[in-house]
Amino acid sequence: MSPSVLIIVLCYNGIELTLACLASLSKLDYAPADVLIVDNASSDGTPARVRECFPDVKVIETGSNLGYAEGNNVGLRYALEHGYDYVLLLNNDTEVASDFVTELVQACEEDHTIGVAGPKMYYFAPKDRLYSIGGEVDWQRGTTRMIGLDELDDSRFDCSREVDFVSGCALLARVEAIRQAGLLDPRFFMYYEETEWCIRIRRAGWRIVYVPSSVIWHKIEPAKQADSARIAYYMTRNRLLFLKLTRAPRTAWLHAALLQDGRTWLSYTIKPKWRHKSAQRRAILHGWADFLRGRFGMA
Repeated sequence: MSPSVLIIVLCYNGIELTLACLASLSKLDYAPADVLIVDNASSDGTPARVRECFPDVKVIETGSNLGYAEGNNVGLRYALEHGYDYVLLLNNDTEVASDFVTELVQACEEDHTIGVAGPKMYYFAPKDRLYSIGGEVDWQRGTTRMIGLDELDDSRFDCSREVDFVSGCALLARVEAIRQAGLLDPRFFMYYEETEWCIRIRRAGWRIVYVPSSVIWHKIEPAKQADSARIAYYMTRNRLLFLKLTRAPRTAWLHAALLQDGRTWLSYTIKPKWRHKSAQRRAILHGWADFLRGRFGMA
């Protein structure tokens, strides 16, 4: 019998995205794979619609917005309690190839040193552009980046490779590795939590890999994210928390404070084309202030 997989789809509104994701998952060729919806107190009727349209899908309602980290931890605890072999974190704004779970599990079963595996991620539109094939950390600069971001897919991305982290958009984790490294850190609330988690799992002795034969499509709009002061806040605060928890070198802190956040804040302040970003300027300062005060979780 194949290893058991629990697919956790975390939701906070976006019911049409969720239903499209579940329709995609209904075509998987892998078994046994169960789907669990963890609903973070959606206001659009997500739990009822999911139960109506997909009665075989289990739904857990958290009762409040726990964020990405603790919301997924609800699903992770369920997986640990019910004896699954693997857990797959999957964003509700994705659609997947029918064999994407099969390919991820097969890679892990062929190499038992793999603790986390991630697929080739495309944008949903345009479908020929990559979103991520995994990520890497520049420890000297204290920065992270998605490998393959915005690239046209070609032969460079056809080989499996070891990476520093896998995007939480779609991440398969071995339960044995989770038991050893622990759950996601809820202090992040959202952003950087899967990055820190992968580093923790890797430092526990497991490999993090990209599996090119596994494919998904992500319905993300980068331009909207770039204009969000809320995202700017979490990215600022949580990058600093990431550097602290991973014990990043001093050069990383200097770069984060002076060359990255400082330069961005000044650009938003003095360059005429960025002066409309006053909310983002405040968000950067707010992120630093809350980090220094030790204020984490939902802002």
